[in-house]
Amino acid sequence: MTKTPSELEDSSSDTTPANPQDWFVYLLRCADNTLYCGITTNLKKRLRQHNGELVGGAKYTKVRQPCELVYSENADNRSEASKREAGIKKLSKQSKEVLCREFNL
Repeated sequence: MTKTPSELEDSSSDTTPANPQDWFVYLLRCADNTLYCGITTNLKKRLRQHNGELVGGAKYTKVRQPCELVYSENADNRSEASKREAGIKKLSKQSKEVLCREFNL
């Protein structure tokens, strides 16, 4: 089940999947309005890393903070998450924006 950004904020858990082997594919909106796509097993922690609160964020997002989670979906394993990430990265920005809008309905 995909969580909305507000559900992530309200969640008392780490937003780790029910199955520790599950993965998330996510999109962040950076301060310059660009979109960054990645994969993780812990959305809340990864967002904090991208925003410089924890060590480990991507170089791309370090200079484009703050970043906001605008889309996420579950994947069964790292391989599936990586394949979906590659597919999303190939989309046009307009198509990525459609994903974000549908996610935030």
